[in-house]
Amino acid sequence: MSPAPFNALILAGNRREGDSVAVLAGVTHKALAPINGVPMLLRLYRTLRSVEGVADIHVCIDDGALLDTVPELAAARASGAIKVVAPEASPAASLGAALDIIGLQHPLLTTTADHPLLTAAMVSHMLKNAPADAELAVGLAEAETVTAVYPEAIRTFYRFKGRRFSGCNLFLARDSNARKVASYWQRMERHRKKPWRLVLEVGPLALLRMAVGRLSLDDAFQHVSRLTGARIRPVLMPFAEAPIDVDKPADFELVTEILRRREGAA
Repeated sequence: MSPAPFNALILAGNRREGDSVAVLAGVTHKALAPINGVPMLLRLYRTLRSVEGVADIHVCIDDGALLDTVPELAAARASGAIKVVAPEASPAASLGAALDIIGLQHPLLTTTADHPLLTAAMVSHMLKNAPADAELAVGLAEAETVTAVYPEAIRTFYRFKGRRFSGCNLFLARDSNARKVASYWQRMERHRKKPWRLVLEVGPLALLRMAVGRLSLDDAFQHVSRLTGARIRPVLMPFAEAPIDVDKPADFELVTEILRRREGAA
């Protein structure tokens, strides 16, 4: 039986001027930075196009003309294989607007352009293992999965009852309630310079339980589901590369080395 169809969204907006990765790569836009000879956004497009069941691929980018600087992306845009979505003021606002534009006739898998290690196997795992009741599924990897293979990787890990997890820049929206999560995320972004407001939004008791190691991963997701009004569930990713994105020059160097081992030097 053929897999259920899904749409895909790549968030590729520039978040700041003078992005350190873009500067390092000598490009104007981080998503177009080549790693081992291939622009990151092109890697994401090729990966998603190779996954069985993919329907439309959308790219949220500042200017659709940026795709024309890469011949394969330009051809995909011209043929309609890539559809461009305009970004908003923040990643959360961009995701919310994209959900409104794309809709959820099919589930929407969202990732970021700075995730060039993403593979078809990771995407398939996310699609197959998202819990049936999840209105929004979130990909996570355990710290031990990552550090056992890449001890030098610099990741942010969150601790829940003795276990540590990192996000994988993978989200699967199945229901319109997922829009509520984007709205909640936007509120949190507005409070980022007011820690006391963030504490009130999340709940001081939940943060205290997390700080003392008494909040489990399931408890955390149930808590955030109540706050947002959407059923959010985790999907554990058994891939060491799943949470490794390219956010800074050290990540660029690590990912370049991983891809050279995988593909040979460009």
